[in-house]
Amino acid sequence: MTVLTIDRLGAQGDGVFETGQGPVYIPFALPGERVNAAVEGQRGTLLSVLEPSPERVEAPCRHFGECGGCAIQHLADGPYRAWKHDKVAQALRSRGIETAVSDTVPGERRSRRRAVFSARRTEKGAVLGYNRMASHTIIDISECHVVLPRIEAALEILRALATLVGTTRDAFHITVTETASGFDVACTGSGPLPEAARRTAADFAMRQQFARLSIDGEIVIEPRKPLVAFGAAAVPLPPGGFLQAVASAEAAMAGMALAHLRRARKVADLFAGAGAFALRLAENAEVHAVEADAAALAALDRGFRSTPGLRRVTVEKRDLFRRPLTFKELNAYDGVVLDPPRAGAEDQSKQLARSDVPYVAMISCNPATLARDLRILADGGYALRSVTPVDQFLWSPHVEAVALLEKPRRRR
Repeated sequence: MTVLTIDRLGAQGDGVFETGQGPVYIPFALPGERVNAAVEGQRGTLLSVLEPSPERVEAPCRHFGECGGCAIQHLADGPYRAWKHDKVAQALRSRGIETAVSDTVPGERRSRRRAVFSARRTEKGAVLGYNRMASHTIIDISECHVVLPRIEAALEILRALATLVGTTRDAFHITVTETASGFDVACTGSGPLPEAARRTAADFAMRQQFARLSIDGEIVIEPRKPLVAFGAAAVPLPPGGFLQAVASAEAAMAGMALAHLRRARKVADLFAGAGAFALRLAENAEVHAVEADAAALAALDRGFRSTPGLRRVTVEKRDLFRRPLTFKELNAYDGVVLDPPRAGAEDQSKQLARSDVPYVAMISCNPATLARDLRILADGGYALRSVTPVDQFLWSPHVEAVALLEKPRRRR
């Protein structure tokens, strides 16, 4: 056991104690606290807090500290939002981008409409929850303060489903999404399901009024198309399809992008997914949506075709990592939205930097790759108008950000 004083809060939410040999990371400890810890190498286990920080608060969830779903429920709201804000600001500074970062759009409790649970079948039924931090052990949960109340209330139902579909002793995932039509439930890695068990699972899904149950991308039963609203459009999600986890965070990010592109009449939406931005943009502009996932693109197209009053939306299946839109192609547009995955959009940003597109909105879930891509755009003549962190994943180390940029049109 070692008594030490925590120096700072790390990027993953751990307390960090600096030594001559490098940092030691102590989960659930806060800056300024004097703690008793068991230290092994660069990791430590918090045994007791001898002198707590004034910023320490009581965690609302009974599973916090054991369940790895949340990293930092024990930090007061103000310092917590500042930590998320600083993650974005520090990433920008590391790339030499000096700009004011707006206040963090706060996360909301009990707001996640999409959650991925870990499950495993056992001799006594099934466990369902999240992995213990830095472990493959599943913590069987009875409450969750980040998901929507209807999802929390369905934990026992999902646990019963895990018992029905789990055919191995290996861990698997159950993704549940609340849609306008009911729950869309997707199981992955649960093992091959015999026909009799498949019928039992389908009957169970019907009794629980699921909109859809799918296993490894194959639909078991779909009484109703799972529909999600993107602006005026109702989009039928594909099984296991990507969706922003929190509807209010999606709306906030879309609102910033739409306001920035309000003068644009022809917009390219890159990494468009199922249309969270494209279909909102189409209320005022023509949109070309580019996405590598064919199922998501088909859902976007169906949403467009079933929604009257939208401007023209065209779609293109294209892997933007391997074949980004060239600067010549981009010059056909006066606005671009990019919402890439965590890897960012380095090659696409290089082409965009060479273009004449006047308005760009970049949405990112990774401050490090966002900063890299913004550096590329800045070096290509873009002026950064604003950067706003969005706390979509409450009490986790993750933070989204929306960056808005402009470039004067070159004379031709």
